[in-house]
Amino acid sequence: MIRPRWPIIDRYVLGQLLATFGASLVVLMLVSMGGLVADLLGKIARGKLPPGLLISQLGLRALDFLPLLLPLSLFLAVLLAYGRLYRDSEMAVLASAGLGIRRLARPLAWLALPVALAVGVTSLWLSPAALRTSQAMIEAANKSLLVAGLEPGRFVEIPGRNGVVYISQMDDDGRRFRRLFVHNERDGRIDVVTAQAGELFQESQGEERYLRLTDGFRVEGELGSDAFRMMRFAGNDIRVPDAEPGNVGRVEQRITTRELVRIDAPQERAELHWRLATPLATLVLALLALPLAHAPPRSARHGRILVALLGYVVYLNLLALGRALLASGAIPVWMGLWWVHLPAAAIALYLLWHDERLMQPRGVR
Repeated sequence: MIRPRWPIIDRYVLGQLLATFGASLVVLMLVSMGGLVADLLGKIARGKLPPGLLISQLGLRALDFLPLLLPLSLFLAVLLAYGRLYRDSEMAVLASAGLGIRRLARPLAWLALPVALAVGVTSLWLSPAALRTSQAMIEAANKSLLVAGLEPGRFVEIPGRNGVVYISQMDDDGRRFRRLFVHNERDGRIDVVTAQAGELFQESQGEERYLRLTDGFRVEGELGSDAFRMMRFAGNDIRVPDAEPGNVGRVEQRITTRELVRIDAPQERAELHWRLATPLATLVLALLALPLAHAPPRSARHGRILVALLGYVVYLNLLALGRALLASGAIPVWMGLWWVHLPAAAIALYLLWHDERLMQPRGVR
């Protein structure tokens, strides 16, 4: 008879952890993405972000949330999965069979180590690359009428204004166009502009965008009145809605990890310690959640989860505080964020040792 490679109890606990971890991650992603979608839709409605960049920006910004969502999902998975084992008295049965809390922590290690590795890869490489890509896409969109939604041969409403734009032809790069028609209406007055050719340009200083029109006519006047004025121009500039700033996140957040190591400045050093702190915090939180999941049999399902979440909030806020202190130079760089990780890890190990002693028979203690 071939003995199974993994013990049944390990597969059982790991299955519980994976199911709870996946559900927690999906719920947290939906909640966090809701606020991001609302922010992006608001910028699109004001004409500060091209509609075509909604999905790409949503995906790129999601990578920036993963270093925070993955540790929290793992923390909740441990609390819920092991908490159910305690409440249903399964942990007591396993302890009577000689399977203590340290033995049952092995399935957690099989999940926590890959999650910590994923958090490290995302924090050190993927998240900065996603922010740089997001910035480059926004800057390119601000210089292209095609990406901004002005398609040739179609009437398009000017975002944020009561006006319509029509372009007959456009170059492949979306910068230059031919035969343009613009209609604006405001406070009972209309303004109609036509031009044979033009291009989109952006000021060297600031983020204001303009349509540079050549060889056209402009007619303006009040509705219901015969007092209209027409003029012909050789060149005219029309302002379009301000571009969305290309700066996504702080400057140090978009710098590669290799460059951060070379820069000896407080803000860059604080960013480097933060990127290193996220995978370490994943392991510490998983270790801390294991004793916090201890609950009496037949107790409420979410009895101690509020206390555990309070500990998570305190731990995360201390990391954010340490990052701010490092950036301001209030604490030396060599301290980093270890003064937050080490006490949290010591508390987790003490709680694990205490729970292990409680689960042992009195004579063994």
